[in-house]
Amino acid sequence: MSLKDSLRIMIVDDMGVSRGLLVQAIEEMGIWKNQAENDGRAALAKLINDPVHLVLSDYNMPGMDGLELLRALRQNKSTARIGFILVTGNPTPDLVSKGKALGLNNIIKKPFSTASMKQCIESVVGKL
Repeated sequence: MSLKDSLRIMIVDDMGVSRGLLVQAIEEMGIWKNQAENDGRAALAKLINDPVHLVLSDYNMPGMDGLELLRALRQNKSTARIGFILVTGNPTPDLVSKGKALGLNNIIKKPFSTASMKQCIESVVGKL
């Protein structure tokens, strides 16, 4: 089984259009084992019970933003090693450094192409 056949991804974004674009991009890559959540807290609860290989999370979400989700994942033994890519329209140096301090694996700027998302994912999980 190839990596893209076994790779499990969770997409977390409070905006339906953004979630749809992320799902579309990973499905264009041939990654079909994906699930989506519109809320950081709901995503965290699901991930603790059923960890995935990679999380693609929006930064700016109400309740629990992307960095808070990353912090919570890193503090839990069952989710500490999940790959994490932050998706944001404004990747400021401060945001990048805070993310790296929390164990962020990569960051991608909106808008993104399927090709740039593939490169971003491959830098975390390996060649698809």
